[in-house]
Amino acid sequence: MEDKRLLDEYVLNDLGKIWVGPYGTCRGREWVFGQFDDCVLPAAMMMLDRAMGCAPVSRADPIRVTRALSRIVNSNDEDAAMSGVLAGKWSGEYKDGMAPAAWTGSVGILEEYLTTGQEVKYGQCWVFAGVLTTVCRALGIPSRVVSNLVSAHDANASLTVDRYYDLQNEVVPYDPLNWEGEDSVWNYHVWNEAWMVRPDLPKGYGGWQAIDSTPQETSDGFFQCGPASVEAIKCGAAGFSYDVPFMLASVNADLVRWKEDPGSPRGYTKIYTNKYHIGKCIYTKAPWIFDPNGDTDRQDITSSYKAQEGTSMERLYLMNAVRNLERAKEFFEVPTSPHENVIFDLVELDKIKLGENFSVTVNIENKSSEVRTIKAAVSAATIFYTGIKDKLVKKATGTFKIMPNKKDKLQLIVDAGEYMDKLVEYCLIKIYAIATVEETNETWADEDDFDVQKPKLDIQVTKEITANEPGTVIFSFTNPLKKILTKCFFKYESPGVTKPQSIPYRDVGPGETAQLERSFAPRATGEVRLVASFSSSELVDVTGSAVLQVR
Repeated sequence: MEDKRLLDEYVLNDLGKIWVGPYGTCRGREWVFGQFDDCVLPAAMMMLDRAMGCAPVSRADPIRVTRALSRIVNSNDEDAAMSGVLAGKWSGEYKDGMAPAAWTGSVGILEEYLTTGQEVKYGQCWVFAGVLTTVCRALGIPSRVVSNLVSAHDANASLTVDRYYDLQNEVVPYDPLNWEGEDSVWNYHVWNEAWMVRPDLPKGYGGWQAIDSTPQETSDGFFQCGPASVEAIKCGAAGFSYDVPFMLASVNADLVRWKEDPGSPRGYTKIYTNKYHIGKCIYTKAPWIFDPNGDTDRQDITSSYKAQEGTSMERLYLMNAVRNLERAKEFFEVPTSPHENVIFDLVELDKIKLGENFSVTVNIENKSSEVRTIKAAVSAATIFYTGIKDKLVKKATGTFKIMPNKKDKLQLIVDAGEYMDKLVEYCLIKIYAIATVEETNETWADEDDFDVQKPKLDIQVTKEITANEPGTVIFSFTNPLKKILTKCFFKYESPGVTKPQSIPYRDVGPGETAQLERSFAPRATGEVRLVASFSSSELVDVTGSAVLQVR
């Protein structure tokens, strides 16, 4: 790296942040990389031994090493005897392993992997990324975690994410034009960047390279991704190795909506294209800063991946990629149906606390000189962060008229009792809205995601901590649900002070505060950083961190 000071952050820093959550309520989740723990380097060597295509003679090449690591961090390609590190799971059921939200860092995962030689259960994208950062830094490869808010999973290399609706304005629950897989939009997706030169590419494409160890799509027959030059992603250089089109779609695909049309040769007509929905913001941790109480350590690197939305340069770079991909050309050449003079706007929700009511509003403006009849539907559903729908919370439909040059609104009011028992992990809710103007057959649709906010885990020190003397820390959390929390446990760790600890806890009643007191003796003076989580069968992803000064 040209600025050698950055190596202190991207190789030597053993604690970081991973930004998780939907756009608007995203937060930095603390993560202990712990690359200096005595289990990490042996685990990294075992990973490289097991990774096909990474023989010792290849290990001087960061391109081949990071590509192999992106494959071996997940266990999708390996058999039981040569397993990768983490098994992925997104169902919300983790009885035979650890819920992804309960992990506080990489050390416990790599220690279990090294000890058993078997896959560790379970991980999700940000857990895969945390482990990959740990291993890269242990090997001396500068690395950081990157979070893309509103991330596309383009399953058919069209550089579009496609939504389909039938004649009754109902969402088609599959992709009728793509049998290879279904596109999806994740609330957020997390991957890594590794810094290296790229002698295999033209000058200017070295530096940060995107690598992704979350098993989404195969590349060269394996679940691996990258290293894709971030500069190539931005410029739409789709022909460069490795996996540039897939990563480009993740941050800058168009969201395209199609409606069933028996008169169309494809059976569907393109009704709307949103050029700005995907890749709202791309975040990483800023160098040399750690904020345990907020997000002042957040760095926006969106401009590294794409030109500013709405500019001609952004479209130029995207079209540069489109012209090199046959499937993309096929989708982009289909014209969008013209829009008439009725304007729809789905109002994005602010933060909603767990247990609060909320309302969904669609503002409608008739700019024409004639009466317009609107057939509309608005619904709310609980979802997983991968965008997969779980349960319908509430839906409203109706037909109404708007006078010429007038405004109106469609509103759906949701009481807390209607969604509380339907929430799944991370407490995410998706809003769907669709409307058709009967006189012109113009159809509009939009969607929005938000998470219901949970309280943080509180960490307090009872008195000043002195080196080599036991100090007491109290972890506490108040149950916000109107139900008992079962199979509870606290998990905490502090790099250089204590390895990951998992402490079972009794059931916690509604409104009751769970409190855990623990003592440990730091060996050195200065700053001690502590990361903790609270999990139960009914509620996960309650986290907290603290920076303690040791005398």
